[in-house]
Amino acid sequence: MDWHEASEAFETHLRTVRRLSPATTRAYRSDLRDLIEVALLTGVRTPAEADLELLREWQGQASERGDARATLARRTAAIRSFFAWTLEMGIVTQDPSLRLVAPKRGRTLPTVATAPAVAEMLDGLDSLAEGGDPLPLRDRAMLELLYGAGVRVSELCGLDVGDLDLDRGTARVLGKGSKERVVPFGAPARRAIGAYLTRGRPELFVERSGDGAASGGGPETRGSGSALFLGSRGGRISPRAVYAVVSHRLAPALGVEHVGPHALRHSAATHLLDGGADLRTVQEILGHASLGTTQIYTHVSSERLRAAYRLAHPRA
Repeated sequence: MDWHEASEAFETHLRTVRRLSPATTRAYRSDLRDLIEVALLTGVRTPAEADLELLREWQGQASERGDARATLARRTAAIRSFFAWTLEMGIVTQDPSLRLVAPKRGRTLPTVATAPAVAEMLDGLDSLAEGGDPLPLRDRAMLELLYGAGVRVSELCGLDVGDLDLDRGTARVLGKGSKERVVPFGAPARRAIGAYLTRGRPELFVERSGDGAASGGGPETRGSGSALFLGSRGGRISPRAVYAVVSHRLAPALGVEHVGPHALRHSAATHLLDGGADLRTVQEILGHASLGTTQIYTHVSSERLRAAYRLAHPRA
């Protein structure tokens, strides 16, 4: 079996057996295509001919072009997964990736907005939304939910109207690995979403003849008719559009040129810890599979650490 046949079969395996998300499948496919390009240039025509030298050459080229350590680690994991599968399927007789060393991931602190900066941004949107324009109404609801519930941008874009329980202040989101969880949000988000549903969404909604006809695209398995947040042309809003909204609204408050929706998720986690929430609770709200992923916020939450020190240390 040549590289392209193996690649297509592996992608099918990722989608149908492992049931990875479309985004993760695309990342694996991209990493594998990059390896195939290096392999063919060096005369390695099939996965069975691949050896550790080829993999180190591929890894070295990525390092030379400046790929981040986190990217290199992810790419190495993808290739290890591919060769483990080829060995299981009998496509190769030995796994050359077993001795491939992945670089340690660097830990960078996320961008975090202060609570006053977020409040100032959201309060500024309140005055714009009072005019009844559907886009400020939508933007305020989206930002309140991104910050109030700490959801990922993909989870926000995938929300349907029926996923919300405004009485209880909860949203049912579909996270990584198609794992569903229910997240709480507060009264400000509830008011903003209610105003958007009443006065904003009806003006943005355009009846579509088929699912997936959304402006700018959207989650592949959910139609635009029931989408909670809509784009300016009436279809389910895209992650790119949400990025643009967040950057436009939040970047000036942070004094930076660009910032994405994840900054609000990071800020929500940090402010929860500052307010006394325990790490396990924050992990559950964010939908992290590992507590280690959530622990990065303990490094960001310096104010909480200083407060605990002042209360507990006899020489504080």
